[in-house]
Amino acid sequence: MAASALDRRYMAAAIRLARWHEGRTGSNPSVATLIVREIDGAPVIVGRGVTAIGGRPHAEPQALAQAGDLARDATAYVTLEPCAHHGRTPPCAEALVSAGVARVVAAATDPDERVSGRGYAILRAAGIEVEEGVLAAQAEHDLAGYLTRRTRNRVHVTLKLAISANGKIGRRDGAQIPITGEITRRQVHALRAGSDVILVGVGTAINDDPDLTCRLPGLEDRSPVRLVLDTQLRLPVASRLAMSARNVPLWIATAAAQNHPARAALASAGAEFIASETHDGRLALPELLEDLAARGLSTVLVEGGADVARAFLDEDLVDRIVLLEGEGEIPGDAVDAPVTRQTLPPGFRLVRSMTYGPDTMHEYERV
Repeated sequence: MAASALDRRYMAAAIRLARWHEGRTGSNPSVATLIVREIDGAPVIVGRGVTAIGGRPHAEPQALAQAGDLARDATAYVTLEPCAHHGRTPPCAEALVSAGVARVVAAATDPDERVSGRGYAILRAAGIEVEEGVLAAQAEHDLAGYLTRRTRNRVHVTLKLAISANGKIGRRDGAQIPITGEITRRQVHALRAGSDVILVGVGTAINDDPDLTCRLPGLEDRSPVRLVLDTQLRLPVASRLAMSARNVPLWIATAAAQNHPARAALASAGAEFIASETHDGRLALPELLEDLAARGLSTVLVEGGADVARAFLDEDLVDRIVLLEGEGEIPGDAVDAPVTRQTLPPGFRLVRSMTYGPDTMHEYERV
């Protein structure tokens, strides 16, 4: 039985459910499972689960536990191939077999060599019908961080830029001029809430003195790690980032020596350090992204400034570009946007556009 409109409908619901814990599941991806069976002639969701905060338990056993006996002969919708490797708990593929589900509809295939194809094989060997690849592109969009970490051994990078109508991102003198409106700024906070790391250069950290937190009501605890690229430890200990380091994690990637005088003060404020190599006077970004992946992180949101954005673009390390365009102009001596809709690097395609009041958002992904 091929995927139907009903299959796509329930898979779309599962993909939305998986977003609940995006950015909060540690080294595991946020995955969702729905258990659906026919009751009185109509399909009914009898169990649902999403990867728990911290990464365990997985979605499948939670959904099966909620469904109980109703899982037998039901259909399970999973946004990622069920795991196939044994730990202290049995793999999710075997849990689905034990529960007696009749059919599994899956979106993305897991590239983890311990799983890839093996989860489906366990299900099929037990006589369960498996339908792969249903709304795979939509699921892979949300799982991009995990998939990038597994296939490229580095974190997934989203470059976000707010651009004025005249193609600028700010004034050179550091004067703060709003580019976008309140609705758009709230969308940026939502982006932060779903990310593992927000990254800026030390110049932006000094000039703007940002908080880099998520300030949407009810999502304040979803603020990700704040990471500053600071080759020589110029970040002031009196900055907002340092002053809040005990409440929201602050990491500093630096090439400064262990005995650098600023290190002790920043450490006392609660900052942590990532020892980084340099290349041509800049921090080595590919190695940094690999180090972040080794810590179990999957997604980085690059928020500024222009030099940092250009560095990521020049080294071909950007996987997704989000351009937020305002209707006003920035007068005087202003900073050119490192990338615009007209100057996109090759290899990116438009995946969606949105309107937020007077502003527009365009999102591009690497092909």
